[in-house]
Amino acid sequence: QVQLVESGGGLVQAGGSLRLSCAASGRTFSSYAMGWFRQAPGKEREFVSGISRSAGSTSYADSVKGRFTISRDNAKNTGLLQMTGLKPEDTAVYYCASGRGGTAVGQYTYWGQGTQVTVSS
Repeated sequence: QVQLVESGGGLVQAGGSLRLSCAASGRTFSSYAMGWFRQAPGKEREFVSGISRSAGSTSYADSVKGRFTISRDNAKNTGLLQMTGLKPEDTAVYYCASGRGGTAVGQYTYWGQGTQVTVSS
């Protein structure tokens, strides 16, 4: 069992930056890949970014490539998502997740409760 808690969301103007954190507890954090997903009102949850267990491999949705950076610190059981150049269409609830990795929701077993990111124009 892995418990995940996100933090760092908030309200920011377009072009601004936010850093989301995901604090993990329970079973070994480093045993799982980590992903960030987001869900806007009325839309399905979508993949944002993923990172392998050892942080040797990362992936991004095309919509955030070049603006978002994913990282993790296994010694601190923490994952991060640095978001820059934010756009109103980035507005969503952001979730961190742990599992076997990939871009599909079903590939992740453990989920946080989400943190709201709102980007004003």
